[in-house]
Amino acid sequence: MNYETVIGLEVHAQLRTVSKIFCGCSTAFGAEPNANTCPVCLGLPGVLPVLNRRVVEFAIRLGLAVGSRIADRSIFARKNYFYPDLPKGYQISQYETPVCVGGKIPVDLDGVSRAIGLVRIHMEEDAGKNIHDEAIAGTGSVVDLNRAGTPLLEIVSEPGMRAPEEAGEYLRSLRAILMYLDVCDGNMEEGSMRCDANVSIRPAGSSRLGTRTEVKNLNSFRNVERAIAYERERQIDAVERGETIVQETRLWDADRGVTEPMRGKEEAHDYRYFPEPDLVPLRIDPAWIEEVRGTLPELPKARMERFERDYGIPRYDAKILTGTKSLADYYEAVARLGAPPKAASNWIKDELLALHREDIGTCAVTPERLAELMALIEAGTISGKIAKQVLPDMIASGRGAREIVEARGLLQVSDEGALAAVVDETIAACPEEVRRYREGKMKLLGFFVGEVMKRTQGKANPALVNKLLKERL
Repeated sequence: MNYETVIGLEVHAQLRTVSKIFCGCSTAFGAEPNANTCPVCLGLPGVLPVLNRRVVEFAIRLGLAVGSRIADRSIFARKNYFYPDLPKGYQISQYETPVCVGGKIPVDLDGVSRAIGLVRIHMEEDAGKNIHDEAIAGTGSVVDLNRAGTPLLEIVSEPGMRAPEEAGEYLRSLRAILMYLDVCDGNMEEGSMRCDANVSIRPAGSSRLGTRTEVKNLNSFRNVERAIAYERERQIDAVERGETIVQETRLWDADRGVTEPMRGKEEAHDYRYFPEPDLVPLRIDPAWIEEVRGTLPELPKARMERFERDYGIPRYDAKILTGTKSLADYYEAVARLGAPPKAASNWIKDELLALHREDIGTCAVTPERLAELMALIEAGTISGKIAKQVLPDMIASGRGAREIVEARGLLQVSDEGALAAVVDETIAACPEEVRRYREGKMKLLGFFVGEVMKRTQGKANPALVNKLLKERL
């Protein structure tokens, strides 16, 4: 039997605010355990939450960017459950009336573009963190409440994805949008962006949804794709054996590559939602929405399409280069400095990113310095091969390309008389290859070019070497 996979994702994005959603405590990552806490985020008796205006602004920014309807009136709710990392015994979230409704996330997979629909985007506070690491907690567990009260946006997709790879691309697209908007840093390793995947299967062609399982707290694109792929096969195997799929929450074991049962999957009534009595309904002035709309940047999809159109580069290149705003800004700066657009794309994505894997904004090779390196190639001062030797030195030392080339004596040899002598020596040293070339083995030209390059330590002008070799052979 053929099966179709049905996938929906719930993404929690931690917002880049200075303080928490309902109090003034810092949201800085890496503080001493329980240092960034106060009576409000610890849930002590008699305290009252005060909504952080910046959190609402960030919610509006994301909603506008993805085409959501911004609710003019929304309500906070208490989501009740009991866990050591939730000191109040409830989480302030939104339930029946979220701040953003609907919207779409663009996905480009294998050259095909489509949009994945959103159900909602709502604001909520994060819980703390239970730590079970023996090195920290010994044989028990400890709780760090620094994260409690950190503002989150929960972005809930429709069950509109059908393959693990599509889910991965959805997440990459959403992460890029969040980072372009500067509302979330997208750091999945630090938990700034976490994903829960709802997975079910059904017979191909059926419109009825199957029983879903939820895989919790996936923290990388690869783990999301692996977990969904495993869960899909697990469910198919179970159905084929005549078993019933149980609606439950499961955990992903990345080391073993399996999902494992965690608990029964809760429904909304299990959380006993009711309106938060300490917060009045949130009313958003339409004028504020328009003010925020005017601050939106060019978004990743629009920028990718513009790069294709204005710089004439392939979609594959444009997609890589617009993956983060800093990388897109870097490429555009290099192109505007006069570097050939396609060559600039190749140097950035194939050479520079292979050597510098951190944010491009931290690279010692500024756009101006990469443009200088490329200008030396265009002028025939150095060859592309020499440039690839210079680039690592530029990254390590922070020096400019011309300075390194001159200091290391790497200037390209373009003197025809000097190169002619090397070409003649090479031909004289390879009589068998000369005979085969003249008998029609034209591909041997590459062999001769390589030999000349060896003799000149890669400094010979390749175009001139090719010309001289063809004349003499």
